[in-house]
Amino acid sequence: MMDLRILLFFVTVPWIFCEPARTSKVVPKHKGILKIGDDEELISDSRTVMEAKKPKKKVILSTDYDSPVDTDDEAPGADHKDNMELPTCLMCVCLTGSVYCEEVSPDMTAVPPLPKETAYLYARFNKIAKITNKDFADIATLRRIDLTGNRISEIEDGAFSKLSQLEELTLAENKLVKLPMLPAKLVSLNVNHNLLKTKGVKANIFKKLTKLSYLYLGDNGLEAVPLLPETLRVVHLHNNNITSLTDDTFCKGNNTHYIRYNMQEVRLDGNPITLAQHPNSFICLRALPIGHYN
Repeated sequence: MMDLRILLFFVTVPWIFCEPARTSKVVPKHKGILKIGDDEELISDSRTVMEAKKPKKKVILSTDYDSPVDTDDEAPGADHKDNMELPTCLMCVCLTGSVYCEEVSPDMTAVPPLPKETAYLYARFNKIAKITNKDFADIATLRRIDLTGNRISEIEDGAFSKLSQLEELTLAENKLVKLPMLPAKLVSLNVNHNLLKTKGVKANIFKKLTKLSYLYLGDNGLEAVPLLPETLRVVHLHNNNITSLTDDTFCKGNNTHYIRYNMQEVRLDGNPITLAQHPNSFICLRALPIGHYN
């Protein structure tokens, strides 16, 4: 009986101590080697992939307060202010400093709001009827305005006077009966093909423009030549109703030595006047005016 107990002791004790070894795999806890795990595969720490946390998305409530709106896709610094330039630049072509609004459809009946950096405006062949003081009030950068071929019959007196950089103004082919005040730095003015008469042109309106070089007044109803500044190079007065000239129209009647050096071209053709009858009117010019002499 004693022998049987001894035999059972030697059989069961090793079995008890070996059982944990089968169910648990012990691994040294050194970085870069292995981890302990029950019935798990051995995994190398160096191959463990850490899942990167995604950045939290900024969430705002939409205006209906029903659902959040994801703003992740918005460009940084997105500008949400109302862009007053957008309607104009949809109807017209807006380039850097220039706006082209020619033959706009649907019909353009007023000057559109302009980008504040506009230097050149071309709004030709539309149906603009009036120019107000507000149309260009905030556009101090304008250097050229071309409104050819509209239906402009009225321009408020201060519409252009504050445009300190304006050099070229074209109002040809409109229905003007009166000229407004003009900016001091104007170099070129074109009002051909309007309904202007002498009473609609103030006596000294051009005389005060000390940089004016090109003046186009053809195809109107002027009865006399207005006072002209010394800086003029070209003046077109063709197809008007001018019937007379004086010795002071272009020259200085009391100074026979005076020569108008800047004047290069004068057009008086199409007027009911015979230029040969007024020889002293051109004595100071470097070239005779274009017109009828017989």
